[in-house]
Amino acid sequence: MTALKIKTPLTKDSVAMLKAGDEVLLSGAIFTARDAAHKRLYDLIVKGKSIPLNLRDAVIYYAGPTPPRPGRIIGSCGPTTSSRMDPFTPELLRLGLSGMIGKGDRSMEVRKAIKKYRCVYFLATGGIGALLSARVKLARPILFRELGPEAIYKMEVADFPLIVGIDSKGNDIYTSAALK
Repeated sequence: MTALKIKTPLTKDSVAMLKAGDEVLLSGAIFTARDAAHKRLYDLIVKGKSIPLNLRDAVIYYAGPTPPRPGRIIGSCGPTTSSRMDPFTPELLRLGLSGMIGKGDRSMEVRKAIKKYRCVYFLATGGIGALLSARVKLARPILFRELGPEAIYKMEVADFPLIVGIDSKGNDIYTSAALK
């Protein structure tokens, strides 16, 4: 099977063509955000304030990059467990977020929101953060810098290897695998 090459911004049309289990190579701008950053964004939303990040057709990678070694763009940047972001995810999807990258299964509430807002959840392989960092061409913190590695970074990636875990129709590799 040949991996599908897709680019950001991740439009609804490009999301619609993806099926659970597809292998993809993602290129373009993505954001990193972990627990603390998600909580801050969520708190702004529930207070009725605008968030300082345009999520329309964006992809968030659940990662907290480590500092780079000399001569490198970024340190290790492997995925973190996605379920920790589940309490905040439906609101971010409502605001236009198109894709999420992480590892592990998602809650029923997030699965329903993925289908409702026609988004996609990608899986990145855990344990290979150093290898994944080689696909990062640019990385800079843009929001909540005081959080250090958990700040929101804007990264440019090239051919970032992913698997579609849950597609925009609600199909997922977890249920498919359990049925076999």
